[in-house]
Amino acid sequence: MEIVKYSDTEGIVNWSGCLFERNEEYTHFLQNDVAVRLHDQEGTEDFNAHLRGLASTGFEQNSLDEILAAEVLEERDWAIGEALAEAWLIKKYNVVWPWNMERDKRTPKASLPGADLVGFVEIGNEIHLLIGEVKTSSDKNAPPNVMNGCTGMIHQLEELVTNLSLISQLLRWLLPRCKNTDYEKQFDAAVTLLLKSGNKSVAIFGILIRDTSPCKKDLKTRAKALADTVKTPTHCQLQAIYLPHSISELPSLVSKGVQP
Repeated sequence: MEIVKYSDTEGIVNWSGCLFERNEEYTHFLQNDVAVRLHDQEGTEDFNAHLRGLASTGFEQNSLDEILAAEVLEERDWAIGEALAEAWLIKKYNVVWPWNMERDKRTPKASLPGADLVGFVEIGNEIHLLIGEVKTSSDKNAPPNVMNGCTGMIHQLEELVTNLSLISQLLRWLLPRCKNTDYEKQFDAAVTLLLKSGNKSVAIFGILIRDTSPCKKDLKTRAKALADTVKTPTHCQLQAIYLPHSISELPSLVSKGVQP
């Protein structure tokens, strides 16, 4: 499905770019893996089943059908980009997402503070807290503007590493979503590792999604800048994903897959 076009290391920052091929495997990935993350299939099925159990009459069932039919499917490029990044990280690194961010979007225009990515990943037989950012860009510049400045990916990743207030907020958000679930042991292991390392042992991922030709300049200078801030035992991965079509095509390609 993917071809590595470049790969390098700057300090502890590993950075690489891969080109997705437009083939049957890629189509399946979009219409299944990405669609499941985008539409929160697990949460949607639980939600529907619970409400079905409350609707006991035909009238109530019809009323519920109207509510379920009124759901607006997410089609914004950045949201699909995040779902694609999450699905790819599951496939590539066996990342565990204990919670789907879709469940926190109370209104169609809601945005979440903190990191785009919050999960767990095993590195060297140890469970690490994974936090990161996802940027989707058709900008012809290399690197694209979404990588630069105070709202750019690199600054946001630096903040995730150095700002303990953000780490505190993320852990406070994550604990009730893991407690009394299958993910509680992973949460405990990741936080214990974090504390033993002096709040340094986390896995930082930056995912850049592009519809331009693969280009080292997308990541090279930004990887050098990040390496000045991120030090061991933090793990850091910058990944550019190059799509075989325009970003604007993503909604229609993904929408053909799993739907709530």
